Amino acid sequence: MITQWRKSTRSEDHGNCVELAALPHAIAIRDSKAPDTGHLTLTPHAFTTLIHRAKQNKLNL
Repeated sequence: MITQWRKSTRSEDHGNCVELAALPHAIAIRDSKAPDTGHLTLTPHAFTTLIHRAKQNKLNL
């Protein structure tokens, strides 16, 4: 299976962005500047929660 990564249309031109890929049972996230360093894999529910919390500025980093 070839993973097709996509970058947001809101990404900056100089590479400060993340890329997403839809996997059979998960969503993968990676740094576009370092695509060979690995990726984070989240369940669809966890990904939805991440996006929701990010939009509310509640990531608690």
